[in-house]
Amino acid sequence: MPSVTAEEAPRLRPYMRLAEQLGSFAGQLTRSGLQAVTIEYEGHVATLNTRPLTAIALAGLLGPALDSVNLVNAPVIARERNVQVSEIKHDRDGDYQTLIRLSVTTDRRTRDVAGTLFGGDKPRLVEIKGIRVEAELGRHMLYVTNEDKPGFIGRLGSVLGEARVNIATFHLGRAAPGADAIALIEVDQALDDALLARVRAIPGVVQAEALRF
Repeated sequence: MPSVTAEEAPRLRPYMRLAEQLGSFAGQLTRSGLQAVTIEYEGHVATLNTRPLTAIALAGLLGPALDSVNLVNAPVIARERNVQVSEIKHDRDGDYQTLIRLSVTTDRRTRDVAGTLFGGDKPRLVEIKGIRVEAELGRHMLYVTNEDKPGFIGRLGSVLGEARVNIATFHLGRAAPGADAIALIEVDQALDDALLARVRAIPGVVQAEALRF
């Protein structure tokens, strides 16, 4: 396990939660063979001891598929499965004072998700698949990718309302008008398969997944 000094621990603590969320988010959406993982650190976080953060991100990424994974054995499991893990630190100015970006490559695609800290200790997702979105992750989330077409948000809200699912927060992002869009919705209860099937049947939906954090 990567060592953390008493001086480093309080500075790393909020980043640990962010790294775990980024890994878990990507892991719950990864359906095919994992080949490579790249974790980029930019801004303030790049000046810290990032080895524990990489281990935590890997544990979050592998956790949905492996019950026994943890931050101690996650790097070992990744090596055993021939998953190439890269850690990159950027010495440059960006849009955020601190940023962690996780890129996951499978045999089908590469997916990336990035996050930062608001107020020094509040994790936020700020980008998914190159689309800007500002979202705080709650316990139960609905992740939807769709075509950006008029009326979609209303239809999605109606399906959730008919199922008596209460929406806590609703976050949207799109690549461009009429192009790919993302909806990330926090709800008050777990979503069952029947409801997910109804969401996936909405015209324009490309993918819909229930996530839990």
